[in-house]
Order: sequence, then C-alpha cells, then structure tokens
Amino acid sequence: MAVAFKDIEAQALALPERERSALAARLLASLEGEFDDSPDAVARAWNEEIARRVAEFESGAGQDIPLEQVQAEVRALLDHGRA
Repeated sequence: MAVAFKDIEAQALALPERERSALAARLLASLEGEFDDSPDAVARAWNEEIARRVAEFESGAGQDIPLEQVQAEVRALLDHGRA
C-alpha cells in the first residue's frame, strides 16, 4: 500500500529540526544532483554567472537598459506593492 503524501509530510514535519534539514538536503540532491553551498562553490557559481552575463552583453545579445529606466520600474513596482 502506498503511503499518502500528507502522511509523509506530517511525519517529516514532526522530525527535529536537524533531521528535517538533512532530509530536505537529501530530497533536493535527488532533484538537482549534489548540492554544494560552500563559500568556494558559491563564489564559483557567481563568477560563472558574471562571466556569462558579460559575454552575453559583449556579444550584443544582452539588453542595455538605462539606470534611470530601471529605477523608475523599481519605484513603480514598490508603489504598486504599497497600494
């Protein structure tokens, strides 16, 4: 007999915090492969993303948006969120 999702969820949420954390990490790893959040891994990931964005911009594939436009869009989003 298959265990219902809500039963598994309830059992997982009843675990102590340390065990919930370990379970969450294992579940994420099963979806994404090994998860490495060490400072070196994070720095490598940011460096790769920065290099990708610079290359995209330099190739002309990226979009150059003036700072004033970005600031106006952010202000509009913030104002909309306050409404």
